[in-house]
Amino acid sequence: MKKRLLSTVLTVALVAASITGCSSVRKDASVGTLSEDEAKKELTSLMTKVDITKNENPILDIYSDEVSEADTLADIDTFPITVQGSGQINLEIAAPSEFSGSAPDNWLNEVAEKFNKSGATADGKSVSVTVRKISSGEVVTYMANGGYKPDIYVPSNEALGKMVEANGFKPELLTDRLAGNTAGILMQKDIYDKYTEAHGDVTVKGILEAANANELKFAYTNPYTSATGLNILSSMLYAFDESNPLSATATNALLDYQKTSPPVAYTTGVLRTQAAKGIINAMVMEKQAYVNTPELKKYVYTPVGLRHDHPAYFFDWNSDAAARDAAQQFVDFCLSGDMQKLATDKGFNQDDDYVSQDTGMTGADYIAAQKVWKQNKNGGKPIVAVFVADVSGSMDGEPLNSLKQSLINSSTYISSDHYIGLVSYASEVNINLPIAQFDPTQRAYFSGEVKNLSAGGGTATYDAVLTGMQMLEDYAETVPDAKLMLFVLTDGEQNTGYSLDRIAPVVGGLKIPVYTIAYNFNNVGDLEKLSNINEAAQIKANSDDVVNQLRNLFNVNL
Repeated sequence: MKKRLLSTVLTVALVAASITGCSSVRKDASVGTLSEDEAKKELTSLMTKVDITKNENPILDIYSDEVSEADTLADIDTFPITVQGSGQINLEIAAPSEFSGSAPDNWLNEVAEKFNKSGATADGKSVSVTVRKISSGEVVTYMANGGYKPDIYVPSNEALGKMVEANGFKPELLTDRLAGNTAGILMQKDIYDKYTEAHGDVTVKGILEAANANELKFAYTNPYTSATGLNILSSMLYAFDESNPLSATATNALLDYQKTSPPVAYTTGVLRTQAAKGIINAMVMEKQAYVNTPELKKYVYTPVGLRHDHPAYFFDWNSDAAARDAAQQFVDFCLSGDMQKLATDKGFNQDDDYVSQDTGMTGADYIAAQKVWKQNKNGGKPIVAVFVADVSGSMDGEPLNSLKQSLINSSTYISSDHYIGLVSYASEVNINLPIAQFDPTQRAYFSGEVKNLSAGGGTATYDAVLTGMQMLEDYAETVPDAKLMLFVLTDGEQNTGYSLDRIAPVVGGLKIPVYTIAYNFNNVGDLEKLSNINEAAQIKANSDDVVNQLRNLFNVNL
């Protein structure tokens, strides 16, 4: 009898705990799909059970120094070495992911391994190459600001080589083509048929006209890191004004286009996800990636802009004639019949009859085009964003210290025209900094509050998400036509407060994108689901590369 009574008491206690949210997960039944008005009402209701403290006196970081771009770069070793050479003369090659990734995107890796076994010598010394996987755009950033000095640079297209030269370096062109490729526009077959009937051949200018007429939804990738994104951006500006792609006419046309276009995608993978869901029906991609992606076979590919032939550049950092000889030997090895057949087998060397579009742009022009895009990517709309930082016990020590530094450094990429707030959470939620325009004062408060974060407690992730959503909804009334965004940085699974299933309908109804950064955390299933609700990016980061991840994410969105 006593055992039965004790069991009953424990059951009642557990039920009571689930209702109050104390050290447990609230798993109330999901309310299903909600309209925006229904989601706002449900948000208000759910917030009654969220434990919140508000910081009435935020810390002003009056000693905050200006952060240089070099300070926002992680160590170059965060970009992996995919082939390691061991010769007396060993040349490091900076190569893009379509060359240095996993099969079939590993042509240069295989060629490098074969070359390293070939017995090549220069001036009586053994020769080898090391391959580093790094995007074409990141190489430009790291050379200009991070002191990176690769021996050989293989960007996807010639625009990146011109940008390196515009930054004061003197690359020597060893070959204008290691393996042929093109960048282009993919369109769903039914949309392609309608487009060609109305507009004729697929061109960037025609795509923009069709997008502005709401005949299709076209999206592209980040032009700071993606060679394809930069290619399409320059082609868009050229389409707006062929006589001067950087004119006020072209800039204003880009601004008008961005007002109604889908957000620029963080990666090509995000584009594929959006396409699979029917959110977009036209996007950019390289031909080699297209032929190796079976799920896109119902799309029609058309090359546009610059060719992506992977020119190879040599840098004579140490004035060693033998190193120059070794570099040429490697290029000649790449261009041999067997290696070119291997490239063809992996999807390269197609569309050989396509001729690059000549926009007349210099390296300085491409750099200026990136800045034009940065200023106009949101279509003139202000951004209202809340950062939600996990300060649970598992973040204590190096994880939190690294997160603080990277968040402060990366915040230099946030425009002062936007509006920013900060929330932190463990078992409870704390509003560290209410939303305000990100002017120098708000930036100093943001820095001060981030530096003051401390760790301890559970992980009420979705309580914090709801809190950020409520802040955004409340503030949106003061900034008409703003774009609302939420950024969640966490290192673990939620273990107290509301569950994802409970809040998902609210997030979907409010249509606020939630960008999640999984920090030293691989089990990202729920975070990916949260980001996918409104087509935001989910990113994995660690102590070494979180600064790069945040920098690129903010460049795309803020």
